[in-house]
Amino acid sequence: MRRNFWYITITIVVIFGTFAATILTGNSPVLGLDLQGGIEVRLAPVGEVPSNDVLDKAVDIIRNRVNGLGVAETEVKRDGSQIVVDLPGVKDRNKARDLVGKTAELRFRPVLNVLNIPCAADSESKKSKSKSTSSTSGSAPASGPGKAIHVPAVEHETSSSSSTSSTPSTSSTTAPAPDLTSTTSVTAAPQVPALTTQVEDKRAATVWLCDRNGAPQYQLGPTALTGKGVTTASARFGGGTDGWTVQLTLNSEGSTKFNALAAESFPKTAPQNAVAIVLDGVVQSAPAFQTSSFSGDVQITGDFSQTEAEDLATVLKFGALPVQLKPLTTTSISPTLGRDQLDAGLLAGLIGLALVAFYMMLFYRVLGLVVIAGLVLSAMAIYTLISYLGDSIGLTLTLAGVVGLIVSVGITVDSYVVYFERLKDEVRTGRTIRSAVDRGFERSFKTILAADLVSLIAAGILYWRAIGSVRQFAFLLGVSTILDLILSYFFMHPLVHFMARNKAIVATKKVGIAAGLDTPEATV
Repeated sequence: MRRNFWYITITIVVIFGTFAATILTGNSPVLGLDLQGGIEVRLAPVGEVPSNDVLDKAVDIIRNRVNGLGVAETEVKRDGSQIVVDLPGVKDRNKARDLVGKTAELRFRPVLNVLNIPCAADSESKKSKSKSTSSTSGSAPASGPGKAIHVPAVEHETSSSSSTSSTPSTSSTTAPAPDLTSTTSVTAAPQVPALTTQVEDKRAATVWLCDRNGAPQYQLGPTALTGKGVTTASARFGGGTDGWTVQLTLNSEGSTKFNALAAESFPKTAPQNAVAIVLDGVVQSAPAFQTSSFSGDVQITGDFSQTEAEDLATVLKFGALPVQLKPLTTTSISPTLGRDQLDAGLLAGLIGLALVAFYMMLFYRVLGLVVIAGLVLSAMAIYTLISYLGDSIGLTLTLAGVVGLIVSVGITVDSYVVYFERLKDEVRTGRTIRSAVDRGFERSFKTILAADLVSLIAAGILYWRAIGSVRQFAFLLGVSTILDLILSYFFMHPLVHFMARNKAIVATKKVGIAAGLDTPEATV
């Protein structure tokens, strides 16, 4: 008795509480392309089909890029060897192609000057972009205006060619942080240059670009080396004072150009002894040279955390798309059509729920209220979960997901029907309704569990093997099935248990539990 009370109380409080919090915070499900309207761009690799790892990396880079350019709620996914990009709210087909079709170029530029100030208001979009275009954290955040900033060091991996290291090749030496106070302070706002726009950011141009953390601003010379000169990069733990470092391997052409840049930059004073690693117009890191020539791999140090080192290595290794892609199709879905599909899906769901509620009330009388209450709680819990996942991991609700939720209504109602029909059998054997409630649930729950496990297995296999929006159908169907099991155990049975102890609810003619079980002669 007490256990059932706590089961039902905790269930209702948790579901109502989380639902209320979702509404009060203004959180809501994120609608997908087919429900909101927009553009779908389908990309295919040029030439030989690349490996899954290469395609997955291309998906990550494209996702970061379109998110960084301010397109909200994008969805980038693989469809076999093709990449599908959904851009909700984008109406311009040419803009959609530009967003996903360009191949960003990783550039190494010499640092000419550094302004240790936050990016100006006119560069807020770039600042936002820098936080989402790449997940890297290659350099330490700059300190406040007018103070020295720490510039990580670029080193040779071996000691033979480094003029600053006498340690074995397995270790490295980090250069002391240069004092940029005299070169980075500004005294008046008019002296602050405008950041270079994306259109103006040419290889041969001298540019002003922002650090990925929003400060400082860098004046950079023409591109000395692009990502084509990079063979690979990896994060390594050097131990001792080095900590995490980034190991950069260059091909022959890249090594020649990098050495030329090192020879030109190394003798200079800070900040002109540094090289900026630039992707999509954002400075990802600006390490300082510690030697004028390199005969092997390049080692970048800079008080990195493991995540920062791994992220910078990712930028260096996959700064540009690792595979050449071509637009295959570009499909436009109007906002009106998306809204029509959403309205049609919601209307179908509401009609289905209304018919189910009417049938349950007609067939099971007062027990039908248990079904309705269970469906309401289930709907609130699913709404909260979808809203949370949309906010936390970017889950977008598509029409296929709506269909999965509608189908799950049948699974949920079936659990109640199994339980109520078992109650009928127990009462017809001569048991009282009160004694039949617990015994009937013990036996019916095995059937409910078996049926839901079949649905879960089907949903799991479908999610594993399917692609595209069908996976969301399987995902939400599986989530709804799990929720059905939880509510059956912690809500349905406890509620019927309490109702069966009330004589008025049991014995009321035509609407009571006895009437609903088609056993009017049954006793409490």
